[in-house]
Amino acid sequence: MRIFEDGKKLLSMSIFKGVGIGLKTYGKAIELIFSKGLWWYFLFPVLLNLILFIGGIYGIGSVANYVEQYLSNLANLDTAAFWGAVYLKSLMSGVLWVLFKFIFFIVFATFGGYIVIIVLSPVFAILSEKTEEILTGNNYPFNGDQLMRDIVRGIFIALRNMLIEFGFLILFFIIGFIPVIGQFATVVLFFISAYFYGFAFIDYTNERRRLTISESIQFMRKNKGIVIGNGSVFALAMLIPICGTTIAGFVAIVSVVAATIATHQIVNLSSNPYANKLEGDSEKA
Repeated sequence: MRIFEDGKKLLSMSIFKGVGIGLKTYGKAIELIFSKGLWWYFLFPVLLNLILFIGGIYGIGSVANYVEQYLSNLANLDTAAFWGAVYLKSLMSGVLWVLFKFIFFIVFATFGGYIVIIVLSPVFAILSEKTEEILTGNNYPFNGDQLMRDIVRGIFIALRNMLIEFGFLILFFIIGFIPVIGQFATVVLFFISAYFYGFAFIDYTNERRRLTISESIQFMRKNKGIVIGNGSVFALAMLIPICGTTIAGFVAIVSVVAATIATHQIVNLSSNPYANKLEGDSEKA
């Protein structure tokens, strides 16, 4: 029994230590971004937010108009002669606009983090590679096929994690109705989200190490503290009301750099046999 308790204590200490590493690398990531000229990667979240804002407005309007026209034709409101038909159509238009706006908000509140990760996946793949080059001198000559594989893998990982997290969301929603236990459901769900976000950011480095997805999963489980620490900042950003998704894109840029730095600290990416070494001294994290 004593051995079991000691083992649990060591495991907890290891996880807490990993979380500390995952959080500590954010400071180093911010310093590296601005000292090594990577700040311009923040322009991509700006572009993403503009696309989402404009697309969201026009998208909601188009869908609402289509549904409104369909229901109007179904109920013959355009040709209806009874009193109040015009007002009924106007009321329906307003209700549909509010309804789709609410659905849009719920979707982004629930899956906004993964939408950011999926859309910016090409940027993250390149940024992670550039960060490793700064840290180690490893050079990865441009390869269109490899870049496409990195992007596809990043999207696949994000979709996989999103579906698993959605399953946990449903589970903890049900558990939430259980007295006492339900109060901890939100906290547990936050750490689950942090784990899967960190997984997505760190996997770009594992891809360059030629780890399979199964091997990457094992790596994440072994270093779950670092994974949670890295993803927790992004998860916190997603909790900010209204503007969480807007801010998350900028946080994700820092998260990817921090994830690469954290992986380098526990793996030493300098010894990656799949990279070419650049001449000159490299700056360690």
